Amino acid sequence: MTTVIKSVSKWRELRQQPLFLGQSVGFVPTMGNLHRGHESLLLRAKQENAITVLSIFVNPTQFNNPDDLANYPKTFEQDLALARKLGIDFILAPTQTELYPDNYHYQVHETALSTQLCGKYRPGHFTGVLSVVLKLFNLVKPERAYFGEKDFQQLQLIKNLVTAFFLDVTIVPCPIIRDENGLALSSRNSRLSAQQYQQALDFPKLLNSTNSCAQIANALTELGFTVDYIEEHYGRRFGAVSLGAIRLIDNFPLVTT
Repeated sequence: MTTVIKSVSKWRELRQQPLFLGQSVGFVPTMGNLHRGHESLLLRAKQENAITVLSIFVNPTQFNNPDDLANYPKTFEQDLALARKLGIDFILAPTQTELYPDNYHYQVHETALSTQLCGKYRPGHFTGVLSVVLKLFNLVKPERAYFGEKDFQQLQLIKNLVTAFFLDVTIVPCPIIRDENGLALSSRNSRLSAQQYQQALDFPKLLNSTNSCAQIANALTELGFTVDYIEEHYGRRFGAVSLGAIRLIDNFPLVTT
């Protein structure tokens, strides 16, 4: 049975109950609109822990574009049905007021990695991500938390957050899940028109090609994408592009010969 908790105070009460004593807790934080990528995280959390907690919260502080926040798909009943099907124990779904009683006066800033790649093009984004993740970690108190490698920069920042603040949680990286045509799964994909979807398929194909970063950026621009960056760091190639108002990110390990 999946129990939904929307009150932070009720969750904190529940978290202190004997049912959690001596039990490992796996945690998957999300903004909802769950897809097979989220499902893979939840299944792994369930496999590796006695209790699995899913959070669903569309975090307003990580959106630098108000239209992106307004248009973010919200599918709670569908998400709940999937959680029940997978046998997830708890869904924590707080309101903005519940999760930000300080009205976002207290924030977590990172001053190096967060200024690169997506951080360069989305000011304030990672401050919002790190601030909400720290809050959720303090509430859920998981042994393990699961994050996908599609958001690779976010994953590294959260790993570093855990180290910097001595948090007692293990961050578990999980592989990118792609659809049958190679597009990395994302909640934003549901906003692509049929024509945009076909166009979007060129993004991972080119990003994973043997072309240089400059050649890939030029090719994507010619195909109608707005390119934020195509760059190589940490043994991977990263890309962020937009089709209309819909932003897509992806990354691939660099092939060594």
